Amino acid sequence: MGRGMGIGVGCLAVLVILAVILAVGGLGTYNSLVGSSQAVDAQWAQVENVYQRRADLIPNLVATVQGAAAFEKSTLEAVTQARASVGQMQVDPRNLPNDPAAFARFEQAQNQLSGALSRLLVVVERYPELKANANFRDLQAQLEGTENRIAVERMRYNERAQEYNTARLRFPATIYARLLGFGEKAYFRSQPGAERPPQVQFNFGSPTPGAPPAGPIPPTPSPQP
Repeated sequence: MGRGMGIGVGCLAVLVILAVILAVGGLGTYNSLVGSSQAVDAQWAQVENVYQRRADLIPNLVATVQGAAAFEKSTLEAVTQARASVGQMQVDPRNLPNDPAAFARFEQAQNQLSGALSRLLVVVERYPELKANANFRDLQAQLEGTENRIAVERMRYNERAQEYNTARLRFPATIYARLLGFGEKAYFRSQPGAERPPQVQFNFGSPTPGAPPAGPIPPTPSPQP
């Protein structure tokens, strides 16, 4: 009987030790995943900041361009509508990285706005008075700088998301991640057809007298970290 009790106590001790090991391992994994998740969320906040800066620049840009006689109205409407679509998304932006479907809708809306702005800058090539307008040139420079910053912050966000997703999928962290509710973080992906230049159709009749033919957008400097 004493021998049986000894075996029972030994088994219990082993189970206790295993439980302690699992608890300690789970605690370490939890803390690591929390740290990685917070890093992703912090970088997402930076992405939101630069997108908001672009949104804030657009009303002044549209107001300045509207002063040009016979300017392409559908282009301005496309920019305005695309900006409104971004603002009308019914989702908590702070939770977007954790909701791949909502994240994809958000990215699509931002890509539409990017495309509309690109077309606007192509159309401006037909308006020398706009290109000579100091206020427009300042807004254009700020917008181009913001687009560069968006590219940089999106790249950094993807790096943080990759680090988190990789840590989450490693064994045995993947077991704890599922038990503790750590889901996958969404990635920014390139827009289909992004390698093609924007297509512009003019619908306001004859071009502005004396205006040069439309040309490509001047090359934008490469993003700097």
